[in-house]
Amino acid sequence: MGQLDGRVAIVTGGGSGIGKAIAELYASEGCAVVIAGRKAERLEAAAEKIRAAGGRALAVPADVADEAQVAALFRSALAQYGRLDILVNSAGAFDGGWIEDIPLAAWQNVVNANLTGPFLCIREAFRIMKPAGGGRIINIGSISAQRAREQSAPYTATKFGVWGLTQAAALEGRDYGIAVSALHPGNTLVERRAQGRQSGHSKDEEPMFDVSVIARTALLMATLPPEANMLEAIVLPLEQKYIGRG
Repeated sequence: MGQLDGRVAIVTGGGSGIGKAIAELYASEGCAVVIAGRKAERLEAAAEKIRAAGGRALAVPADVADEAQVAALFRSALAQYGRLDILVNSAGAFDGGWIEDIPLAAWQNVVNANLTGPFLCIREAFRIMKPAGGGRIINIGSISAQRAREQSAPYTATKFGVWGLTQAAALEGRDYGIAVSALHPGNTLVERRAQGRQSGHSKDEEPMFDVSVIARTALLMATLPPEANMLEAIVLPLEQKYIGRG
């Protein structure tokens, strides 16, 4: 028996990186997963990989910053599987630079993906989970929600916002059996970071670990007993600079 047998999860950003790794691990533990993202071909390839391994997966192209598309995503999940137990907000965007050089469009793109998207998804999840008697929501934050570094104003600001949103939602959800958590990864070798290493980008030469480490943590958070919530988890490579970094 899998640790998530009979459960259904929506994982945004499920076509690549951390979201994909979480969706694959959840599916291997018996969870039916609905993966969302903006790139349909990538999503379908990820879903097909899960199905080929014996799991259940539905790919739903959606921009999490679009209210109507988010509502449609959750309707699709209910139509396919009839319930929702877990939401993982993993979709996101990164942009940065010196503050005086950041275009407003770049700022708004990161805010939309990293903060507006999780809000819209949490709102839809609450509308389902409250009447159902509970559920679990895991927001993928970042150690940038705890320690800022230069040339990261849009990303850092939104990840601080995700941590605040997590606390507000956890407060509102606890009387309804809804546990809301934030998982803050350190340097994780997602596709973008792997490409940065190949191009010699200095920040991508820092200590990193595989996405499976974060997926395993997300599984631990999702399989806690219903009366427990890991409100915040910070997971980073042992040798990564964190305290006092800059």
